[in-house]
Amino acid sequence: MSSSFPTDLITDRLVLRTWSPGELTAVLGDSRPPHWAEDFPAEGDRVIAGFIGEHPGSLGAYGQRQIIERTGGLVVGSIGLFRPPADGALEVGYGVVPSRRGRGYASEATRAMAAHGLSAPGVHTVCATVELSNPASVRVLEKAGLERWSEDGTTARFRVRAATSTR
Repeated sequence: MSSSFPTDLITDRLVLRTWSPGELTAVLGDSRPPHWAEDFPAEGDRVIAGFIGEHPGSLGAYGQRQIIERTGGLVVGSIGLFRPPADGALEVGYGVVPSRRGRGYASEATRAMAAHGLSAPGVHTVCATVELSNPASVRVLEKAGLERWSEDGTTARFRVRAATSTR
């Protein structure tokens, strides 16, 4: 029997799970499921839920997911690959609620999502853009194994490429 949602991505401490319709409704509404961290959703999670509502295709196998702690099962953030690929590249975006920052969750989730994105047909690069005024996010990308490949004084671009990529 097949599911309408892709398989979870599992890391040492996290589960990356595709958003369910109920989760989207709850984020956009005023309900508070008990399996959410006390400060979830953050503003970025609301933005992503709205984006998914406008772009339901963003929930595919290589799309938007919630970040869930394996121990306790609390939703602590969101991460996703923005489709369709542009010239073989997907952009990754992420956010972890303040109560769970500093634990390495964003780097762990980004590393898993980037590896997953590189398995998508026609994708050779996963990239991210970060404001240099956000050093914590710069460090997340470095710890996730993405390389800084360009900078313009206010933003930096990071990427990881498939082993066979020559771009």
